[in-house]
Amino acid sequence: MDELLKNNVLAAHAIVGAGSVTLASLLTYPLDTLKTLVQVGSGSGKQLGTAQILDRVRILSGTSGLYNGFGWSTLMRISGLGARFGVYEILTAFHKDGREDNYVSVPEAFTSGMVAGAMESLISSPFEIIKVRKQVTSASLIPSSRSVAEKSAVVPSIARLLHGYTPDQKALNHSVGLLSTLTSKHPNMIGALQEYPWMMTGSGRPPPVFHVRRPLDVISLEGWGALWRGLRSGVVRDTIFGGVFFSLWQFLHRAMLDWKAAGMDPSPRSDDEIGPLSPLAVSLAAGFSGSVAAAASHSFDTAKSRSQCIVLPKYISTERRLLKWKQPGRWYERYTGIHPSDRSLLHRGIWLRMGRSGLHHSWL
Repeated sequence: MDELLKNNVLAAHAIVGAGSVTLASLLTYPLDTLKTLVQVGSGSGKQLGTAQILDRVRILSGTSGLYNGFGWSTLMRISGLGARFGVYEILTAFHKDGREDNYVSVPEAFTSGMVAGAMESLISSPFEIIKVRKQVTSASLIPSSRSVAEKSAVVPSIARLLHGYTPDQKALNHSVGLLSTLTSKHPNMIGALQEYPWMMTGSGRPPPVFHVRRPLDVISLEGWGALWRGLRSGVVRDTIFGGVFFSLWQFLHRAMLDWKAAGMDPSPRSDDEIGPLSPLAVSLAAGFSGSVAAAASHSFDTAKSRSQCIVLPKYISTERRLLKWKQPGRWYERYTGIHPSDRSLLHRGIWLRMGRSGLHHSWL
């Protein structure tokens, strides 16, 4: 009977936790969408402002476009935060074992948070890439059904890679025109080019990201490994975030306990005698910790968001493996997943992410 009651309490806590995560995500998701579009849409020579992005999303997708990918984000948050806090509680339980006050020091909270953040990144990465690509779709100009109908027929090789995608007839004719100067030409140049996966778009470029936004499309065109694209930068991001968040939270929590105990007479002998802290103070401390952790890890968040918006078909990945292609950049950029061309863009959208993270953690 006791075990059944414990299971019911655990299930109730899980439901309440999932509900709070969903509500917090619902309230802060527009900030996350704006942050992603600022990170992905900005270039070295241009920087998109929040007002520009809002106008573009409103024109192309309406106000509801700010919530594109919300379902995937909710799944990512529930699974990721569950892993983060679950692993953290397990690790800190070893530190608190045998201590009278169940005390966890700031360094212990930092190391436990780093491990918990790494686990969160591994679990939430497949949901995040779909979420990011759906957010980018909300600000993308997708060809109308009429223009799609005017494109050429799909050959089986292309249909196997990306179901429902049709190459651009204009781009294909342009490529054929470039080859028309050859002395010996194929009698059916267009049909021959379409048999090569490299020419599936008609121009030799990979399909745009808004055509590869569903899980089955990602797996079919890019392979299962694409679901964990940007894993290096994601692990570094969540490791830093987890370490900074839990260590700062532990520091603030300890300070609030000491502050409350200083005004008590007689002085409490343990933390249990101090009593609960103010919910408002706890929420503000959690929000502040989330904002600082977001600022500390934002560079790697930008690197991951931009890498997840790169469509890398399987045939290109195979070529890179055969040619033993090495990622450009300095050694630390290669190990952390930062592309050299993104060096000047790593802090774009930092205030949006700090605000979203602060509000999200204060409401949990």
